[in-house]
Amino acid sequence: MKKLLLIVAIGFAVWQYYPTLSHSPVITNIGSDGSVLSRPVITGASSNARYPSTSLSASAASSFSCDGRAHCSQMCSCEEATYFLENCPGTKMDGDYDGVPCESQWCQ
Repeated sequence: MKKLLLIVAIGFAVWQYYPTLSHSPVITNIGSDGSVLSRPVITGASSNARYPSTSLSASAASSFSCDGRAHCSQMCSCEEATYFLENCPGTKMDGDYDGVPCESQWCQ
């Protein structure tokens, strides 16, 4: 009986925790209102969409938001990585602490 209760408790814990593991980005060209967008939108675990950008303008900066991502592999551009490094706590994108994130991947 103890084994059965333990198995049920573990199963319940996994069932509760599993939905929070999905942090994979999704690329789509469908807007939140159902319209077709001219540029793809990358969405992640949060409902905020962001557009990949080549320069960090005011509109690009406002499209990024701190959503828990901390690694270079989770970024889509140098501008996005720079935004996260400068504005979000707990990032792990500047191994040599020179202020330039993701040097081997995005910001060369």
